[in-house]
Amino acid sequence: MQIRKRNLESEFVFATSRSSGPGGQHVNKTDSKVELRFNVSDSVLLSDKEKVIIIEKLSARINSNGELLLVSQKERSQYRNKSDVIEKFYILIEKALTPVKKRKATKPTKASKRRRLEAKKKLSDKKSNRNPPQL
Repeated sequence: MQIRKRNLESEFVFATSRSSGPGGQHVNKTDSKVELRFNVSDSVLLSDKEKVIIIEKLSARINSNGELLLVSQKERSQYRNKSDVIEKFYILIEKALTPVKKRKATKPTKASKRRRLEAKKKLSDKKSNRNPPQL
């Protein structure tokens, strides 16, 4: 499922502010920190099922207005921070929308049972050898 092909950027809202990241005195003069807001519930490009999954899995990152909030202030450049926060967004959404594989229950093999019992016996012998000899 390629979420990037849907061009969700038309629904992004960006805000910039002063960064606390690298840049020395330059940080005090420029707005290099980029904040991305994406309103999940108002999105036209996501299906209702996808919206529910995203809201459920990313609830810690969604504010009371239903906006997914991401921030980047790694770089000195606002442009690179914007690219970084967009990349973070797509990675996060793709991870949330990837279905989790169900685990198939299996039984331990005979060899693994034998190895476990041998290891237990070895450890038991090692500990019993620590005791002083019986007179």
